[in-house]
Amino acid sequence: MNSQVRARLMGAGALAATVVLWSSFALSAKGIGASSLTTIDVALIRFLTPAVLLSPWIPRTVRALRRERPGALLLLLIGGLPHFLLFAFGAHLTTAGLTGLLVPGTVPLFVTAIAFIAWRSSIPGRQLLALGAIVTGVAASAFQATTATTVAGIGVLLAGGLAWALFTIGLRRTQLDPIGVVVLICAPSALAAAGLAISGLMPSHLTDGTAKLPDVLLFTALQGVGTGLLSTLCYAYAVRSLGSNISAATGAMSPVLTAVVAVPLFGEHVTPTLAVALSLIVAGVITFNLTPTRTSGNAADGRVQGVGAAPGRPHPAQEQDDTLAGVPQAAEVTPSRSGLL
Repeated sequence: MNSQVRARLMGAGALAATVVLWSSFALSAKGIGASSLTTIDVALIRFLTPAVLLSPWIPRTVRALRRERPGALLLLLIGGLPHFLLFAFGAHLTTAGLTGLLVPGTVPLFVTAIAFIAWRSSIPGRQLLALGAIVTGVAASAFQATTATTVAGIGVLLAGGLAWALFTIGLRRTQLDPIGVVVLICAPSALAAAGLAISGLMPSHLTDGTAKLPDVLLFTALQGVGTGLLSTLCYAYAVRSLGSNISAATGAMSPVLTAVVAVPLFGEHVTPTLAVALSLIVAGVITFNLTPTRTSGNAADGRVQGVGAAPGRPHPAQEQDDTLAGVPQAAEVTPSRSGLL
């Protein structure tokens, strides 16, 4: 019993660390403009750091790719550089509060919509209410837009949420373990980012020598190590200790932390409109993730799979939950993220 209590306490600590790390991702993305680095510089740091640290696992991952379906690999790759650029560009155009809220907050909505369109999956009434709260929260966030730039930023962030939803569905269809997924995303994304920087297609201060070392070290710690590795490990441990539903629901608190920290860090304000949007979206995500659903069927046959139905070894976010999901849920929705942002 003592070992179980200890494991749950450590799981709670890991989950708290995960929330902080996810929040730091949104805050550091917003802070790119105030640094000596460009967006593509931070992208290169974000993906190259885990790729280098996990380089011993690259040969194993390459061998495992032979068993993967091309469609699943494409969906997973969308969660790499494409998602990062959308997230960072949206952060540049809007506030940190909206950045931390809209991308993770809308993933359940997009995943459910895709699952319904592709597999005609049923949606429980309680989840419909949760999705309604998310949609209302997104609409409320639009009232934060006081300029055309902010409106455009909200649109970009919603595109980022869609990109992460596609990545989430890719996680449901892959046989790769978490390290394999990280390697698959980071190695090609690092090469692509380096190509964009070296070719001059995107401005880079790393290549022209004007980047400052403190900024490089800071983003390496926050984006490369924090987001790329530690959040993945912490979240996986939390899921194994506490279960995916509890972990995902608690992880939905990261937008609140982001909005609060952005006040002293960037001089932003938690306006009444933002507070309403935060409340609706966070409540919707928590309700969605904690709603138990049971369904049968196979996505390959045109029906949505249950949690354990994906071929091969399940993702760690699936292993401790006996609940079947009519759509990808909990650990795959906000956080299936799993720290791979």
